[in-house]
Amino acid sequence: MDLNAIPKLKNLDSNNFFLLAGPCAIEGEDMALRIAEKVVAITDKLEIPYIFKGSFKKANRSRIDSFTGIGDEKALKILKKVSETFGVPTVTDIHEISDAALAAQYVDVLQIPAFLVRQTDLVVAAANTGKVVNLKKGQFMSPESMKHAVTKVKDCNNQQVMITDRGTMFGYQDMIVDFRGIPTMKQYAPTVLDVTHSLQQPNQTSGVTGGRPDMIETIARAGIATGVDGLFMETHFDPANAKSDGANMLHLDYLEKVLTNLTAIRKTINNLE
Repeated sequence: MDLNAIPKLKNLDSNNFFLLAGPCAIEGEDMALRIAEKVVAITDKLEIPYIFKGSFKKANRSRIDSFTGIGDEKALKILKKVSETFGVPTVTDIHEISDAALAAQYVDVLQIPAFLVRQTDLVVAAANTGKVVNLKKGQFMSPESMKHAVTKVKDCNNQQVMITDRGTMFGYQDMIVDFRGIPTMKQYAPTVLDVTHSLQQPNQTSGVTGGRPDMIETIARAGIATGVDGLFMETHFDPANAKSDGANMLHLDYLEKVLTNLTAIRKTINNLE
C-alpha cells in the first residue's frame, strides 16, 4: 500500500508513524470538529500523518438500547465537513454491503470491523469502491490468517489495504496484544495497532464494555518498539459521557503528551534501523 494514495494525508516525509484517531462514534458536528481541531494541531506540531476517525453508525453493540448513531447520512456529512475544514482524510467503519458505496461518497478510508473481517462480500464491496481499506484483525483470528483477508482486497484490483491489530480475546472478558503478530502482518500489508480497543474488557455483566485506559501509553510504546507503521486511538474530551466506548478512550487532554513520547521512541527506533 502507498500512503500517498490517501488524499490530504500530510507529513509523509517525516518518517513518523501515522495516526488514525478520533471519537468512537460521531455524536454531533460540534464534538467532531472540536476533537478534530485539537488532534490536527497536535499532529501538525509533531509531524504525524493523521487520519480523522469516527464511526457514522455503531452496529455491533452489546445491548439493544445502546447508542447506534445520529443518522447515517447526517454523520457522514459531518465526517466530510471535518475533512474539508481541516484538510485531513477520514476513516469510518462499515457493517453492511450497502454501507460501502454510501460511505465511499464521504470518506477516504473504509474500515472493516474486527467481527466482520471474514465476511467476504463486505470486504469485496469495500475493495470495489477503490478506496483504501483498513482491515481490523478479528479477535478470534491469528496474524497469519489476515493474509487471506488482504488477498481478497488485492484480488479486486485494489492494492490499497492495511491491517489493524486490536488484540486477541483472552478468556471471556479481556484482550491481549501478541506483539509477535506485528512483524508477521507487516509481510502482508502496512500494520496498525489499535491501542484503545486492545484494552477493552468486553462481555461485562452490565452489557457495557469496560476498559483499561491507564495502559494506553504502555501498549502504544510497545507497538512503536515492535515496528508498527501506524497507531489507532479513540479519544474524546469527555470519555465518561461519551456515547460509545468511553471506558477505553484516551482523554483528549492527555493526547499531546502521549504522542510526544511516542514520537521520541519512533525517532530512536528509526536510528536503530
